[in-house]
Amino acid sequence: MRKSKVLFLCVHNSARSQMAEAFLNTLAGDKFEAESAGFEPRELNPLVIKAMAEVGIDISSNKSKAVFDLIKKGDFYAYVITVCDEASAQRCPIFPGVTRRLHWSFEDPSSFTGTDEEKLAKIRIIRDQIKAKIEEFVSGSLIR
Repeated sequence: MRKSKVLFLCVHNSARSQMAEAFLNTLAGDKFEAESAGFEPRELNPLVIKAMAEVGIDISSNKSKAVFDLIKKGDFYAYVITVCDEASAQRCPIFPGVTRRLHWSFEDPSSFTGTDEEKLAKIRIIRDQIKAKIEEFVSGSLIR
């Protein structure tokens, strides 16, 4: 069985899209092949790395990727899913061969303020929201 390719996009590819990619590859790597990228790639958020490690997923060796580098490669995706706010999602380029484009809005961890522990608490909420959305996606309820 051929895996469906999924691309998760957000602004920096440092948090939300990285978590979505990791969850989809972990929970349904037999059906899907997930990648992620950003419009303005930055270093991975260390608190996101910590939050994912808490649920047994190591993303510490992941690198941020630029969405336009993926376009240049000419990869085809069955799904392109934006995980940023609506305004940022509008910047998403058109990918050749895309059969479905979805938008899931999650709060941006780079905008969180407070102590590291306060930020981490908010990131855990986003992490769990992303995991729940991935589980819905895998069950088929979001892709009919």
